[in-house]
Amino acid sequence: MSAASIKDRIKPLGQISVAGAVEESAAASGPRSGEDVFKASCFACHGTGAMGAPKKGNADDWGPRIEQGEETLIKHAIGGFNAMPPRGTCADCSDDEIKAAIEYMIDGL
Repeated sequence: MSAASIKDRIKPLGQISVAGAVEESAAASGPRSGEDVFKASCFACHGTGAMGAPKKGNADDWGPRIEQGEETLIKHAIGGFNAMPPRGTCADCSDDEIKAAIEYMIDGL
């Protein structure tokens, strides 16, 4: 029995989330770039078009959404829309990080 194997067997199975802690944690580490958020949390759907998600850089996919305005895009990304859950798969993303991810996905269109 090594100390490492004992430590592994008695490690916690879960974590407790305290209201406001996510925001404090994100603020402490600094904001992530839109590209970082996309690669970590958005790519699975927005990189492949899964479940009808508009693909990064695809003007045909994003055009009708962009026409609704930036405020609507951000509202849908934060609150969820159709098959997309609130904040996609980035529960610990700040509103600014969500906005940066959207900007990254539509950059150059």
